[in-house]
Amino acid sequence: MTTKTQHANPSKSRSPRHRAREFALQGLYQWLLNNEDAGAIEAHIREAHGFDKADREHFDSLLHGSIKQSLELREDITPLIDRKISELSPVEHAALLIGTYELKNHIEIPYRVVINEAVELTKSFGGLDGHKYVNGVLDKVAAKLRATEIGAGK
Repeated sequence: MTTKTQHANPSKSRSPRHRAREFALQGLYQWLLNNEDAGAIEAHIREAHGFDKADREHFDSLLHGSIKQSLELREDITPLIDRKISELSPVEHAALLIGTYELKNHIEIPYRVVINEAVELTKSFGGLDGHKYVNGVLDKVAAKLRATEIGAGK
């Protein structure tokens, strides 16, 4: 996962916030597979090539917030998926946690941006059609969590 994160799309110009999401996805991937301590994961990722170009504050929010709220986030996701959480690929699972976390806790970020970013992460790091699945699930999460924003046509 580390190598892929560092070289996922080198020709594409990525914003500091997008890079923060990439590194948060990498951290959540590690956490999901190994149940490592968030602090140890963060320390390892902060040493990764390119981390200096990431939005560190947003990375911290995504990584630590998604882990801290993982049970609550999964409760939001579970009724909207067609399989058990444990059957999701780690990349899809991590992208859904990040997307749901941002929809809940970063209302300053438009819901369409949140969904698009999660889809792009899944396209870069996930399986062939994982991004379609993430898109569909996060559309449903957004309808639930951001109904006012969606209703306003933003």
